[in-house]
Amino acid sequence: MQIQINTDRNIEGHEVLAEQVRSAIDDTLDRYRTQISRIEVHLSDQNADKSGQRDKRCMIEARLEGRQPIAVTEEAASMAQAVEGATGKLTRLIATQLGRVARSDRSPDKPAFE
Repeated sequence: MQIQINTDRNIEGHEVLAEQVRSAIDDTLDRYRTQISRIEVHLSDQNADKSGQRDKRCMIEARLEGRQPIAVTEEAASMAQAVEGATGKLTRLIATQLGRVARSDRSPDKPAFE
């Protein structure tokens, strides 16, 4: 799973932050590692020097093998909260997407549990 981190010009500590984000994504999405080919993260500070309740933004796009890319966005007061929220949303979305495929692969005559 390849992870690419992009930041806007208002984000400080690019390398340290990028490593923290990579670690959070690796930990959160580890169980889907074989189904994900690429993750692209966009971090931005909407209000630059001013602080606000929802001025940090994290958008994550995931490319699942053999499927269209999916994306989620989270806005929060801190970058850590935005990343945590976005990775949580992405995990739920991937689980839903892969669950739909698993359910559609079952034959109607075969019970869900054996």
